[in-house]
Amino acid sequence: MKNKTNRPTESELRILQILWKAGASTVRMVNDKINEDKETGYTTTLKLMQIMFQKDLLARVKEGKTHLYTANIEEKDTKQGILDRFKDRVFGGSATQLVMQALGGSETSKEELEELKAFIEDLEKKHDNGSSI
Repeated sequence: MKNKTNRPTESELRILQILWKAGASTVRMVNDKINEDKETGYTTTLKLMQIMFQKDLLARVKEGKTHLYTANIEEKDTKQGILDRFKDRVFGGSATQLVMQALGGSETSKEELEELKAFIEDLEKKHDNGSSI
């Protein structure tokens, strides 16, 4: 995700999320999934996926008369890149401010808080051992 052209738009990210979850899919399969939330024409989805293929966001293989598409970028790396840009633009690079805003603006369950505490403890252990976080 270092290359600016590989930064997915909101519509592209929706397609990537579908492919990350479902695996190799046809345009029809992706379009059907998109239509569960928002009515979108088949040709719109087709064109967007063709553009994503040209941008190297998707890979495709021909199977019979159709193409099967897969995400060509990793979910974890993509999410991290989006989050890093958001953190930099909105919170001046402060992960603390981002997390505090996220937690302060919504209900957080006791289980989620316990999970966060465990995560912070793991980060502290890594930091104390000299590992980079």
